[in-house]
Amino acid sequence: MSESKLDIPTGVLTGDQTAKLFAHASANGYAIPAFNCTSSSTINCVLEAARDAKSPIIIQVSNSGAGFYAGKSLPKTEASILGAVAAAMHVRTMSKFYGVPVVLHSDHCAKKLLPWFDGMLKADEEYFKVYGVPLFSSHMLDLSEEKDDENIETCVKYFEKMTKLNIFLEMEIGQTGGEEDGVKHEGTVDELFTHPDQIWKVHKALSAISPNFSIAAAFGNFHGVYKAPDGGNRVKLQPQLLGKHQAKICDELKKAGKDVPATGKPTYLVMHGGSGSEESEILEAVKNGVVKMNVDTDTQWAYWDGVHDHYKKNSDRLWKQLGGKDNEDGLPNKKKYDPRVWIREAEKSMAKRVTASLTVLGAVGKYASKPELEGGAPVAPYVRAIFK
Repeated sequence: MSESKLDIPTGVLTGDQTAKLFAHASANGYAIPAFNCTSSSTINCVLEAARDAKSPIIIQVSNSGAGFYAGKSLPKTEASILGAVAAAMHVRTMSKFYGVPVVLHSDHCAKKLLPWFDGMLKADEEYFKVYGVPLFSSHMLDLSEEKDDENIETCVKYFEKMTKLNIFLEMEIGQTGGEEDGVKHEGTVDELFTHPDQIWKVHKALSAISPNFSIAAAFGNFHGVYKAPDGGNRVKLQPQLLGKHQAKICDELKKAGKDVPATGKPTYLVMHGGSGSEESEILEAVKNGVVKMNVDTDTQWAYWDGVHDHYKKNSDRLWKQLGGKDNEDGLPNKKKYDPRVWIREAEKSMAKRVTASLTVLGAVGKYASKPELEGGAPVAPYVRAIFK
């Protein structure tokens, strides 16, 4: 059977359009990588890689990453909100020119970070009033530190608000190992796996509101690179468990006399802690319904590696503005130390790593990239006028 066309617009997607993208990915056996971005530079190289790969992409900001985007000298809560909004407006302005569809997402929000979440929702509301679409495509609530009932109840409360604004929700249940924005899970190996009953409970509660949600389930995955609780270098992922989650939901839907999708994958799943995972494990997770995989640690390293390689190649000319380390030839070194030079090397290195993720997840070639300046919410009018 030939693959159906991915019919979504360029630029930032709405919640409904995000669900349409994930449905296409689930039905056609691929997933979209999500990259944490902390600057306009990292955003641009992700957009560049997606354009060249002809792929949809997910760009996300964390609480601390958004704070960095705004500036480390600003008060933490305000900076995280302002930085998230600033990053979102940058993505909205640039993504149409790169010609790719973008799921604009906010990453892990623990209970203690809900003021940040509330601030972004307020920005979504204000944006929606003017343009009829939310500022962000999607937001994540990570209340996995809390009891399941509180986790789900809080998600329901926020999801009801988000649905009115056409925003997609990602939630987490179970414990992904490692640490993300101050949420640290250091439990036993057994605690790194979500149970099918938990997944069904979430699906039942959220699907009563809208189908526009995804679940980050723990199946032995870790944020970053850590030693596992048992002392090993990593917990062996068990992506086959994700298939059991889908089967559980299908069974419950059948019991209730409801339709079950032909794919056998009634819910959208998310893989956190994708950095360092084996390709075979990733592909099995995608087969079992993962449509989004987070990548952060590996792209952080790739960005740094680009800078490092530039330094190694030009180290003799990076000691002073004129001349080499051990000579006084008087030649200028500006073209070596200009930030536009070494930051660009970082971008090229990170873009290669983005492309690698797109390739492994099967997202390459899924979208015919096309710059699009007409329609939708801004591109600001003065920017549009320049390119007409």
